[in-house]
Amino acid sequence: MDKEKVGVKTPEYISLQFQLAGLGSRTVAFIIDNVILSIAMVIILLVSFLLVFAVSEIPFMEDAISYLFVFMIIGLFLLNYGYFVILEFFWGGKTIGKKIMGIRVIQENGQSITFLASFIRNLLLIIDSLPYYLVGLLMIFFHPKKKRLGDLLAGTIVVYDENAPSKKKQSSIEREIHDRGLTKESLSLDTWNLKSIDMQDWNLIRTYANRFKQLDVKDRIELTDQVAQIIFPKLGLEWEHKDSQESENMLLIVYLHLKDEWEYEI
Repeated sequence: MDKEKVGVKTPEYISLQFQLAGLGSRTVAFIIDNVILSIAMVIILLVSFLLVFAVSEIPFMEDAISYLFVFMIIGLFLLNYGYFVILEFFWGGKTIGKKIMGIRVIQENGQSITFLASFIRNLLLIIDSLPYYLVGLLMIFFHPKKKRLGDLLAGTIVVYDENAPSKKKQSSIEREIHDRGLTKESLSLDTWNLKSIDMQDWNLIRTYANRFKQLDVKDRIELTDQVAQIIFPKLGLEWEHKDSQESENMLLIVYLHLKDEWEYEI
């Protein structure tokens, strides 16, 4: 069940394929998140009762106790639902539980989840959690795209995060980059110049990286020079006076920069 995949087509008519997160990983992630929430709520309750006790000792502060209880109830509600909405929106569709399990929420078109979509899917937790999350579990188990009610109305799916270390196997080019000691920090690229890179440029860099280990030395030098002439001017990089090894390293670092933006966040 955990190995099922779903194909999506972006607004740019690019086909992507994601591996759907299974019932087990989603359940464990939800349990982790609720344990964290429970600990936070216990702390809030303890602090609130301590404040109530302290205020009750002060004369003429009876009304303040009522306000404290109101703020406590509002705070618990905001924490319980705001936790999922805020983290999913600002953390790439992940909560702490999802991060640990290597899964994330995305929109059906492959794009990152919006604030409205996250709000809708988590608001429906009120129904999905009844009783004892049984509605949500049954929906995920029987739905072909493993959607609960909140996902259906929000237009979202939960997939494995391909960038998660636990889910990611190193490719040959990634091993080569690692062996060369290259990282994104090895080459500083201007953000404005990175915006000039389009899908065609990314496909060129990706093809170069995928073929890199398969080419003999002569063909690799020739291909490196051809790709460098196309990509480097767009990024404001000089290459004319660099040897083939330096140009290769620069292109591989460019690949690292573009991979994060283009491979999963279309």
